[in-house]
Amino acid sequence: MINGGSETAVAPVGGSQPLDWKFSQVFGERTAGEEIQEVDIISAIEFNRNGDHLATGDRGGRVVLFERTDTQDHVGHRRDLEKMDYPINRHPEFRYKTEFQSHEPEFDYLKSLEIEEKINKIRWCQSSNGALFLLSTNDKTIKLWKVQEKKVKKVCNMNVDSTKAMGNGPIVGSSISTSSKQHIANGGCTSNDFSFPTGGFPSLHLPVVTSHETNLMARCRRIYTHAHDYHINSISNNSDGETFISADDLRINLWNLEISSQSFNIVDVKPANMEDLTEVITSAEFHPTHCNMLAYSSSKGSIRLIDMRQSALCDTHSKLFEGQEAPGSRSFFTEIIASISDIKFAKDGRHILSRDYMTLKLWDINMDSGPVATFQVHEYLRPKLCDLYENDSIFDKFECCLSGNGLRVATGSYSNLFRVFGCSEGSTEATTLEASKNPMRRQGQATSRPSRSLGNLSGVVRRVKGADNSGVDANGNAFDFTSKLLHLAWHPTENSIACAASNSLYMYYA
Repeated sequence: MINGGSETAVAPVGGSQPLDWKFSQVFGERTAGEEIQEVDIISAIEFNRNGDHLATGDRGGRVVLFERTDTQDHVGHRRDLEKMDYPINRHPEFRYKTEFQSHEPEFDYLKSLEIEEKINKIRWCQSSNGALFLLSTNDKTIKLWKVQEKKVKKVCNMNVDSTKAMGNGPIVGSSISTSSKQHIANGGCTSNDFSFPTGGFPSLHLPVVTSHETNLMARCRRIYTHAHDYHINSISNNSDGETFISADDLRINLWNLEISSQSFNIVDVKPANMEDLTEVITSAEFHPTHCNMLAYSSSKGSIRLIDMRQSALCDTHSKLFEGQEAPGSRSFFTEIIASISDIKFAKDGRHILSRDYMTLKLWDINMDSGPVATFQVHEYLRPKLCDLYENDSIFDKFECCLSGNGLRVATGSYSNLFRVFGCSEGSTEATTLEASKNPMRRQGQATSRPSRSLGNLSGVVRRVKGADNSGVDANGNAFDFTSKLLHLAWHPTENSIACAASNSLYMYYA
């Protein structure tokens, strides 16, 4: 059993002790009483393949890149990773690298629709010749960016020091006449400016072009557009390094990175009559090693695994994963909270992690009878579903992530909390952390207090007068629906987590 609910973990074998998480860094930390601008709120976060770079996107359409600086002992560290045994007390350090404006607000005149600049997803592509490549998308447009250091060329070793020529000191070369000095100071230069001594001017030489410093330049290489009628919720790179997918509510398109003028529709769940629509696509991701396989989740809580070798249009799935509903547990909220907001493949490609509103589920792609592990994220909110529905919090889309070795999973919650669970066989790890400089301030969630039955709710939801509407969790701590930790990412090779709390980026290591 796993603490914090009735979780049964029979996933990857290899028991592990709970980790001791420590604060590492924070970027853009809020000061007390500081008003947060909407455009500064982080909306996407992603490590690159080796974890040496981190990218964040915000609602203002900006992409910010961070670079790892503690690069010592990387060779021995890589050796450790092959054994899947992470170094202890390793403190990863990142620094701000650069930022650029990825998307601007647009207006679709044909549909009279405003298109926000908010970055929905960021995905890293394979690096090439020292340049970084990444995909970013808003609701409609995907862009491929190339970030590269460009050397700044300067002309030096001049015969005349330009700073001294402006009247701040003597000009290099003692044989220049006084009138020439004044003429040079005024920006002029003629053949009569220099008077050569007998025997010539020994200090005269040719200027040299040198590269003293480098600047980071971000350049948009491709723009992939006009392929989605609905809002893009996912992009995912293929392991072949050549293609990627983009998914909206009803369709998944396949792109070639080098071709922006066309894409291939590989999944289309749009019914002939929109009144027959029962579910929409919520997330999609390529298999990490098999370039022909991908998975997508739906608003009905199901995950479909498809094989692109079966047919050009993959409307029929090769496997379907969906949890079984407990008898007598159905309520007005059942379908809403069953909607999957995010899925992630484990690095080995054997397991899929999914996040719905209340739980994390770990699936084995060879077992479609049900999840191999279920983790209760914030079960103490179940009595508050009425309130969460009224303030629209029940539609929040939380992301999830796995450690590189597949032994742990993590996801966010309210009050800027996030939870880390151990998913190896026999693990009892269930840690609650807060996105602050003291992450262990709030320890583990106790079992939920008894709640009133939701089975009799149907049709219209009303606030029950006199019911327990206090904003207090199972530990007696006040929870805040307005501060939510939606986005987080696990370092691909170490026990390090980066998470976004409003406009701040917090980093932790264990």
